[in-house]
Amino acid sequence: MRSWLIVGLGNPGPEYDWTPHNVGFLAVDRFAQRNGLRVSRPECQSLVGVGDVKGDRVIVAKPLTFMNVSGAAVRQLLDKYELEAANLIVVYDELALEWGNLRLRPRGSAGGHNGMKSIISAVRTEEFTRVRLGINPGSPLGGGPIVLGEKAKHYVLAGIPKSMRAAVDLWLDDASSAIETIIAEGVEKAMTSFNRRAPGLKEEEK
Repeated sequence: MRSWLIVGLGNPGPEYDWTPHNVGFLAVDRFAQRNGLRVSRPECQSLVGVGDVKGDRVIVAKPLTFMNVSGAAVRQLLDKYELEAANLIVVYDELALEWGNLRLRPRGSAGGHNGMKSIISAVRTEEFTRVRLGINPGSPLGGGPIVLGEKAKHYVLAGIPKSMRAAVDLWLDDASSAIETIIAEGVEKAMTSFNRRAPGLKEEEK
């Protein structure tokens, strides 16, 4: 049996629940719900749930340290459960991708994401799996212009409109399925099945 640490990134507190910056939290909550896990135990500056998924042991965590310093909690969790970065899956929002995109990667840089910068610094490697959820509204789903620069700071913490939540709900199911495929069949297989663009969008980076 292999063990996995699955970390969703977000900010704690009900005021952040349905914001673009918290889709990592939303995705791991959906994954946990689908697999009969409760992410509720305080541990290592996080809320944690532990169980078996697809025959492997899974630790699901939501750091409570706030997004930009998530690395401290991730390092503590890896140490506590005696895991390496190769057993880590991080699920997070990605402003460089448009709404509706789901992009998996086995490694890579932080790409300007402060939460990922913190984790890479704490675990001292870029060699861990990422599930990236595009949140830039310049798409048919988002229905708005691409957000960059100073406006992005306000946008990522603003509420997701209720009119978009049905589409987001399906997207979270896709993200959960992608995580399950990583566990069962590996990240390369999951990339083939789930790396995609939202309908009607220009080709993104692979």
